[in-house]
Amino acid sequence: MLILKLAFRNITHAGLRSWLNVFVLSFAFVMIVMTEGLYDGMLQQVKDAIIDSEIGGGQFFQKNYDPYDPFSIENSHSKIPENLQNEIKNGNAAAVLIVSAAIFPKGHVQSALLKGIDPMQKIVKMPTWLLKDSDTASIPGLIGSRMAESMGLQAGDYLSIRWKNINGTFDAADVRIVEVMNTDVQSIDRDQIWVPLNSLQKMYRAPDEATIITLKKNISFYPSGGPDWAFKNHDYLLKDLNNTVQQKKNTASFMFILLLGMALLAVFDTQVLAIFRRRKEMGTLMALGMTRWNVIMLFTLEGCLLGILALIAGAAYGIPLLAYFARTGLNVPQVAGQAGISIGAVLYPKYGLQLYVITSLILFVSVVVVSFLPTRRITKLKPTDALRGKIA
Repeated sequence: MLILKLAFRNITHAGLRSWLNVFVLSFAFVMIVMTEGLYDGMLQQVKDAIIDSEIGGGQFFQKNYDPYDPFSIENSHSKIPENLQNEIKNGNAAAVLIVSAAIFPKGHVQSALLKGIDPMQKIVKMPTWLLKDSDTASIPGLIGSRMAESMGLQAGDYLSIRWKNINGTFDAADVRIVEVMNTDVQSIDRDQIWVPLNSLQKMYRAPDEATIITLKKNISFYPSGGPDWAFKNHDYLLKDLNNTVQQKKNTASFMFILLLGMALLAVFDTQVLAIFRRRKEMGTLMALGMTRWNVIMLFTLEGCLLGILALIAGAAYGIPLLAYFARTGLNVPQVAGQAGISIGAVLYPKYGLQLYVITSLILFVSVVVVSFLPTRRITKLKPTDALRGKIA
């Protein structure tokens, strides 16, 4: 208890030097928690958007379908199994047929995907009800805001499309853009036109066939898809997103190491200077009966107290700051959406207890280690030499 009182007195009487160390350590603590919370919030926000707008509770892929191979699309269609048909009728699933096509915006040719979906589906959050159009002269179509911007299209415009049906015959038609949907999910936006499923099945000469079956979010059971269909869960469908965010976290970790390293270097330098300047004090303590290990414990405890004060200071100004950002979010520049991640206009950080505990432990253990390292020289110190101002 005496050592603790001495350590606390030495810290509080050290003046500006101690409080600068406390501020640097607390700043590193708050920045690490804030940045990790941003990445966790981004991951959760993007996951929720993709689940709500695209993958639902999981998807059945036709056995030949590979989303990374555009040449697989031509053979990626099969009859919808009876049990999945029943799920669709019961409102637990929605079928999507994908067909490769060429589009001609403003006289230019460009490849795109035609995606057929039931206008009355309730599985994914898309304004598909707008595809239930009474105008039979043209095919109603939905496009995303990114595609509309890149091609200069808007609601009411007509777009010529050409495709090859299941028999290898080319055909063409006009699509009338009924709505430009504003979505954060790029995988349902770029180079894609959504049309009624029945219309696309007739155009492609593939009645009752589909490429993907999307299940309802939080579905209680997963039906069998049969030999032609493979079920893909969230782990598979979100694998790329998880890997991308993890790579960004790893990059940010390098900055955390630099930031924390500079803060710990300040503590290390303070301990080295303290041992050099307080030689007579150490000699006096040892002459009064304090052992070398008690002196080492005293200096190490002073460093530990710096870490504890840093955590307290970080909580004092960090918690209100982090709570404010968690409530109001951070505005994301428009160019951020071009990075390949479906980020909304506002990013809301996510802070959990585990993040606080792990970061606090890392900071505290690091401070203890760098506080102990300089004190090893005290083991060779003689009280008489310390009183004369010498140190081994």
